[in-house]
Amino acid sequence: MITVLPEMPIAISAGDPAGIGPEIIGKAWALRKEHGLPPFFAVGDSSCFAAHWDGPVRRIDDPADTAKHFDDALPVFHIHECAEVIPGRPNAEGARCAFQSLELAVGFARAGSAAAMVTGPVSKAQLYSVGFTHPGQTEFIAERCGVAKNNAIMMLAGPDLRVVPMTTHIALSDVKAHIDARLIRQRIRATAKGMIRNFGINNPRIAVAGLNPHAGEDGAMGREEIDIFLPAIEQIRSEGFRVTDPLPADTLFHAEARAGYDAVVCGYHDQALIPLKTLYFHEAVNMTLGLPIVRTSPDHGTAFGIAGQDMANPGSMIAAIKMAKDSVRHRKAFAAKNAVQAAKAERAIQHGPA
Repeated sequence: MITVLPEMPIAISAGDPAGIGPEIIGKAWALRKEHGLPPFFAVGDSSCFAAHWDGPVRRIDDPADTAKHFDDALPVFHIHECAEVIPGRPNAEGARCAFQSLELAVGFARAGSAAAMVTGPVSKAQLYSVGFTHPGQTEFIAERCGVAKNNAIMMLAGPDLRVVPMTTHIALSDVKAHIDARLIRQRIRATAKGMIRNFGINNPRIAVAGLNPHAGEDGAMGREEIDIFLPAIEQIRSEGFRVTDPLPADTLFHAEARAGYDAVVCGYHDQALIPLKTLYFHEAVNMTLGLPIVRTSPDHGTAFGIAGQDMANPGSMIAAIKMAKDSVRHRKAFAAKNAVQAAKAERAIQHGPA
């Protein structure tokens, strides 16, 4: 088990050096005091930051050196010297740098050299060109952590909305075939446990979005809610989780509705992401549930079209760093609580009833 100490920094994989990753990391460092950000270091090509951002950079050889440089410059664990970085023009060398950056950042988090990891935006097409074989960064991280890809769950989070899509990057026409009782139960459990471990919510309220319009209208617009969702939800409730019946998605995301739950499990990608990005486009964070480490990410891509033009908004990166920091704190409290309970149970076994 990894012991995470408060002074450990957060590792940030810099992402594709031709994208906006270096810019938003640099801007986040520049705003570190304003937003109360913990010490963090980037992993990547230290020289690539100059093409995107004119702030100070300091190479480090050990994550432990982050704290002593963080006040004066952005610490960067240098791993790859790209011959040339041209913002907005990705190439294979930059993709190799992004790949190595991701690999090392995972390693630092798993080894306990970093308290958590934040992943910068990458181009999947570029990664595939240099041998990356995973659907995305989430699946790669899960494999490196020894977690089955189906148990690494994507949650998108804003200030007062957290959504988990049951299905992600598949065609809408395929969604119905993928959703069954087992998947519903698995996603709800993972969401509830993620709320407890990562957000410190002891008895989370989980809402479930119906798949059909009006949640099926009692079967008039589809029977999935009746035949698949409700039996799965009843079983989850029998395990002690607080879960709603399937609710109409069109009335689930306004402010009053959001106050009634801690997270909502949705049927498919856009059902979850459209409301989140509409409300919190520059503050949305992608968090992976089910991992032994804390992993967050800005909820946007490389934005090659604006790279190097000082136009990138660092809000999502800042939010990802803050969420990682808070999640580490909540996990430490959760682990301490469990340790106390385990010690009491052990004493009860040793000494027997009074």
